[in-house]
Amino acid sequence: MSLVRRIGRKIVRIKVLLCLFAAILAVPGWSAEGAPALAASAPVCGRGDHGLLKGLQEKRMNADGSSLSFNDIQFLGAAIGRAAGNGFMIGTSDAGCTFQTIYEGQWSFRDIDFPDNVYGWALASVQEGQLVYLIRTTDGGSHWKRLSAGPVSFRKIQFTDRRHGFAYDWAFAYYTADGGASWSKIPTPSNTRGAVFTSRSSGWAVTVAPGTGYRVMKTVDGGTNWALKLKSAFSYPVGAEIYEGGSQVWALLYGESGMSQTSYSLYASADGGGKWRRVIAQSTAGGGPAPGSGNEGLAKGPVSGKPGNMQLAGGGAFLLGYSPAGDQVGVGRSYTGGKQWRNLPGLPGAGGVISFTGAKEGWLAVRGLEQSSLYATHDGGSTWERKLFFKTK
Repeated sequence: MSLVRRIGRKIVRIKVLLCLFAAILAVPGWSAEGAPALAASAPVCGRGDHGLLKGLQEKRMNADGSSLSFNDIQFLGAAIGRAAGNGFMIGTSDAGCTFQTIYEGQWSFRDIDFPDNVYGWALASVQEGQLVYLIRTTDGGSHWKRLSAGPVSFRKIQFTDRRHGFAYDWAFAYYTADGGASWSKIPTPSNTRGAVFTSRSSGWAVTVAPGTGYRVMKTVDGGTNWALKLKSAFSYPVGAEIYEGGSQVWALLYGESGMSQTSYSLYASADGGGKWRRVIAQSTAGGGPAPGSGNEGLAKGPVSGKPGNMQLAGGGAFLLGYSPAGDQVGVGRSYTGGKQWRNLPGLPGAGGVISFTGAKEGWLAVRGLEQSSLYATHDGGSTWERKLFFKTK
């Protein structure tokens, strides 16, 4: 074989080896040494907002000298959520690692509700005004349109999809099938103090029988007929909330308030309203005896304070409590339909709101005297990590 042919064959072999070597290097997860390559380190989710809140706060201070504060939060899952307040809305899509400004403007949000990540509704006032309007967004919250010609009496809204939803004041419930453009009143029992509907046909109401007590009622025909589910022999007819999730039903009965205290009782049913237990019966010096009757539950709720909002998620029940005088905000919870209840350690604050998306994952917005903070939990509220905050002074 000639020298030229031998050199040519060696060159071909070298080219083949180089191609094979390049192919190996191109396989994901392999290094030049033939060992699995280390993937690029995932960014660590740290604290802070990268200057977002400082910028928002500086704009507000320069505009009118006021400070910002969280009024409501809602998370659609562990990663996606929004927090809103007086003239702003921020959001995250990575479980709070980073937040972005969604809205800045005239609307001061009081209650927000997003059935998905695009369509949303809110009860809001213009700046710090007292009148409340129903507004809607179709782009995730960047732009809002007023739906009501004038102010509304609604205190809470709840949408199941882009067209269907419910609204409530203390006495009545309302239903819409056109995205909030028009509303029809749902028949509720006389002396209703709070109601909730999970569909157009199925709903609950808490009523007061004057001089007798509270009643928890259920309808399965859209309010035409109501059946008694719980009777309590003692009542202060102030107000009530009712929550339903799966087979769990919880009734929160408010008593009187005074000296920054509110007396209340919390009842739970784990079988759709068949049997009830009194979980909390908190009497206070300023608010008097706990409303309702039955076997006494725990004498104190979370942080021994006023009841805030409640969430049913992942089989768990979570109640916010806050004590303005004690400067404490905390959560109580049950994973057993009310058979066991645990009041968890509190955080500094004068008020707040919770949003839980599962048995362990949840968020807490706290309003304090000097700052307003947003916290996340991954253990059902036992511990909280502060994600960001506004200085309010």
